[in-house]
Amino acid sequence: MSDSDASHRQQDGFEQWANVFTEHKAFSHPSELHGALCGRLAAGNRLESRDWQVLVCEHMGLPETATEESETLVAFIGQAYADTLAGLQAADMSFQPLLPDDDYSLDQRLQALSAWIRGFLEGMALVAGASLGSAPEEIRELIEDLVAISQVSEAEDDSDESEQQLTEITEYVRLGALAVFTEYNAPEPRESKTLH
Repeated sequence: MSDSDASHRQQDGFEQWANVFTEHKAFSHPSELHGALCGRLAAGNRLESRDWQVLVCEHMGLPETATEESETLVAFIGQAYADTLAGLQAADMSFQPLLPDDDYSLDQRLQALSAWIRGFLEGMALVAGASLGSAPEEIRELIEDLVAISQVSEAEDDSDESEQQLTEITEYVRLGALAVFTEYNAPEPRESKTLH
């Protein structure tokens, strides 16, 4: 898959999530919810369907009954979970954090990245908790870096250099999420090819 294919798929994903959030008048950011899910999955947690639905409703500021009232919301929630887990498990490392593309302003994309990181750290902390203190040094350093990155509130300017920096930071975050996933999740069993 080319970079433009991955970018197009990412944009479609962000727009879909954003549309669901708008339709349901959610008060949180779609990137934050995606980050929270990724943090939980990366730390080794798998959510039952109902638990994921409750988490989504909580993050979106919806009553838990919202899933009983909207089949489209339930379908979205199920597909979002499956797509996110598949992305993290992808052998080609094509996973992307759910972020808006460059049609959005630099500040909007930076705010989305900060929201994604906050969600990721929250999800990871809820699952891994105290064991993060005994995580490998690279993971502890990554967490410190993510905390620092999440506290950046606005871009210094809207220049090509700022764009490049955001691209590099986003790639660091993406690879960091995959590193955490690799650390806390056993590899998927490969099908053995037996010759007869």
